[in-house]
Amino acid sequence: MATKRISDEPAYVLHRYDWSETSLILEVFTRHHGRIALVAKGAKRPSSSFRPVLLPLQPLQLSYGGEAEIRTLKGAEWMGGHVMPTGESLLSGYYLNELLLQLLARDDPHPALFDVYANVVRVLASEHDEVLQTALRTFELLLLREIGLLPRLDHQTLTLAPLEADRFYSLVPEGGLRARSEGDRGGLSGAQWLSLQRTLESGTPFTDTLRACAAVMNELKPQLRTLLQYHCGGGTLRTRQLMVDLQSL
Repeated sequence: MATKRISDEPAYVLHRYDWSETSLILEVFTRHHGRIALVAKGAKRPSSSFRPVLLPLQPLQLSYGGEAEIRTLKGAEWMGGHVMPTGESLLSGYYLNELLLQLLARDDPHPALFDVYANVVRVLASEHDEVLQTALRTFELLLLREIGLLPRLDHQTLTLAPLEADRFYSLVPEGGLRARSEGDRGGLSGAQWLSLQRTLESGTPFTDTLRACAAVMNELKPQLRTLLQYHCGGGTLRTRQLMVDLQSL
């Protein structure tokens, strides 16, 4: 049987760990094939051409082959374009990677989400602190929508009742979007949720959602955090906990 070979595939490294004294296992996010696992043989050797290339948050083109669950990396090329994010931006990038590892199934392509991820990574590398949090909220929204975990934001989920512009609604994991009750924390107005839904359906969802999130960033953050924690198993993500710990210092 011929071994399947993929060449020049746009990709990002999400995570890497030791496989042997000289090799690595990579979790990568590819544009056309989704999240896959690769073995990079000899990548830890000082002379390996893989060694300076296989870094997180860097645009790559990969070539690999194999039919097993873990394919074999054949080639890797850095595509350039930006430097490695640093500081809070670097931690935020690791947070994005952890979300993808937790929520994406293997071999499930999401080319539109890949493009959103690439856009957010460019924002992180630009070190424009004023748009960092907005870019993260934009990614969270578009990720949840892409994998089918975000309900429509233009009506109440359980009753299908239309939203009232001046009334407040909360996004809850098991009930979707509903009118805010006494036990709900925060929430957005109906007009704000409707605006977000329109941007998600636009022809340029990343740019439009980025603008919409900027206006409601503080209100939206706890809503999305609760939903993401629920779908990630209920615990605090390691990267988010690390960011909290560093901020407390």
